[in-house]
Amino acid sequence: MQLAIMCVVFIGVAAVSLAQSDARFRDTEGRRAQAVAESLAGTAGLREAVESQRPGFISRAQTVAEESRTFSGSTKVAVAAPDRRIVVSTDPLPRANPVLLQYTPSFKGRGWVGTEDDTGAALATAPIISPTTRETVGVVAVSRAYPSVMENLAAALPSLFTYLGIAGALGVAGSLLLSRRVKRQTLGLEPREITGLVEQREALLHGIKEGMVAVGLDRRITMVNDEAAHLLGIPQTATGRAISDVDPSGRLDEIFDDADATTDRVMPFRGRVLTINRMPVLSHGRHIGWVVTLRDRTEMLELQRELDLTRDTTDALRAQAHEFSNRMHVVSGLIELGEYDEARGYVRHIADTQMRLTRSITSHVADPAVAALLIAKSSQADERHVELVLAETTDVDRLDERMATDVNTVLGNLIDNALDASADAPDPVVTVEVVQDERQVRITVRDTGPGVDRDLGQRVFRKGVSTKEAPPGDRRGIGLALVRMICRKRGGDVTVSHDDGAVFVATLPLDPVTVAR
Repeated sequence: MQLAIMCVVFIGVAAVSLAQSDARFRDTEGRRAQAVAESLAGTAGLREAVESQRPGFISRAQTVAEESRTFSGSTKVAVAAPDRRIVVSTDPLPRANPVLLQYTPSFKGRGWVGTEDDTGAALATAPIISPTTRETVGVVAVSRAYPSVMENLAAALPSLFTYLGIAGALGVAGSLLLSRRVKRQTLGLEPREITGLVEQREALLHGIKEGMVAVGLDRRITMVNDEAAHLLGIPQTATGRAISDVDPSGRLDEIFDDADATTDRVMPFRGRVLTINRMPVLSHGRHIGWVVTLRDRTEMLELQRELDLTRDTTDALRAQAHEFSNRMHVVSGLIELGEYDEARGYVRHIADTQMRLTRSITSHVADPAVAALLIAKSSQADERHVELVLAETTDVDRLDERMATDVNTVLGNLIDNALDASADAPDPVVTVEVVQDERQVRITVRDTGPGVDRDLGQRVFRKGVSTKEAPPGDRRGIGLALVRMICRKRGGDVTVSHDDGAVFVATLPLDPVTVAR
């Protein structure tokens, strides 16, 4: 294609060169013809022939005109009277009809250079002025033929070939160098292959279910596929725009606060729970940006919460069934021994104890779902010989169904962790405080266990991180990660500190739409 363009340019240059050469030739020939005409106009023989028009003077003037035409290389020389009738001409004149010279300004006393009407040759005319009267007594016309296109081309070919040869060599060398450079930059791929790769890339990126975003060091989006635009709530035309322009809240910009790689980072974003993987992009060892993949874990989180509730219910039922079975054995034994009064007293004591527990919880917790969870966890704590204490400052009103589910998930996981941590303590106690105000629900769970290692810090909330060794086939480090996901999804958070044991504080805003960023 480059060579074809060069050939077209060469043809254009040749045509322009020929046109310029023709224009220069026409100008030169016109000036030569004018010089010859002016020289002849000052000849006395031609002036006498025009004035007298005698055969003798005309014959001598014919000789002068022919000699001038021969020496100057002109095509034709003619002398005309003031009435435009040709008197002297190097071409034969007919005897019957007179031949008129083309009208030019020279008949009014001015020299003129132009083109002959019949042949298109260069024509120059000059007036013959009488020395006595100073009037125009005749006109001398000299014409010079232009060369043909082929003759002009033949004359220009040597220099034209030289110029075109030099330009062609430079153009071919430059094209080859440019082609090699482009080939290196495109990994040797042809334009058609590059187009195919781009089409495959677009189809792949926009066809996968996982969201993908590429960002440069200047925090501008260089690529975003359909799923990422849907999950992040940004336009699909965000390519080339700054992150701050498409997400003024700044939450999206937080993903790129660190240049290192991040795996399975959980982040609540606009009512969704996203799992984020961030990888730095390197080019020749230089960091040029990041690629982030996004997965929507909202539905999975809902399923996991339902599974946790089912597990908690199962554990509570198992503990109550175990406790109920032990009590029934006691009642059965008393009846077998005939100790009916003791049996009645034992049943009454159990009922009073359960009623006091229920009343102590329901007096502080008005929501039935949360109260039921605390009663069930009390049974589990008794089974594990851990004292579960509900703080007197606990105060919870009735909650909507979704909020109650979130509170139970967070509270259940924190109590389970506290029971595990306090099981081996000399004086195992777990203290629970749930306080609701007009903005949020704050859950505080304390235990008398060894606490969380300071080196572990907030990493304890990451998925897969646990202070306990997982049994074979089981997974640890899920409960606290789930707690943080739920809190952050609603716009709250969870923290851990040490005060003679671990202290977990979780906050859940009542209105996640207005509180969450």
